[in-house]
Amino acid sequence: MSKFIAPAITLLLSALPMAAFAQTATFGPQEGDREFSLSGTGSSDRNFDSGSFGVTGDLGWYLRDNTVAGVRQSINYASIEGESIKDDFWNGSTRGYFNYQFLEDNTRPFVGGSLGGIYGDGVKDSAFAGLETGIKHYVQTNTYFLARVEYQFFFSSTSDASDAFQDDGAWAYTVGLGYNF
Repeated sequence: MSKFIAPAITLLLSALPMAAFAQTATFGPQEGDREFSLSGTGSSDRNFDSGSFGVTGDLGWYLRDNTVAGVRQSINYASIEGESIKDDFWNGSTRGYFNYQFLEDNTRPFVGGSLGGIYGDGVKDSAFAGLETGIKHYVQTNTYFLARVEYQFFFSSTSDASDAFQDDGAWAYTVGLGYNF
């Protein structure tokens, strides 16, 4: 029996640092951390004749534990086929964003805003401002699932901006994965 006591004590003592780490590990970022996420979106008609897909990448910096500012790049492709049309379109958008995250748990809802530009085929090159909301769910201390919805309103000049919110806007939806480092 005594030949098992020394190995058992050694095993228990070696597990203490892991137990201490498990108690102090927190989900999500801390002030000064960065984040990178990759999200996608897509759609098609029921016959798969027409469709679109897009990819969005985010790179952000945590100004505080619950506040992140960053830059976001989106690239979208659409193939439209109809009775009198068959065309392919590429477009993109680049924008800065600022988000505030609620809660300090592994599930963190957020709200924020963005400001940037859209360009490419099938769109009028213009500036836009947007409001956004979403949720991050941490599956590990630094890895999360992301779901976000944005309402973007487009304008060509500052005088257009006040009317654009009601008259010239679009919804953008993304689902993806992210990583804090």
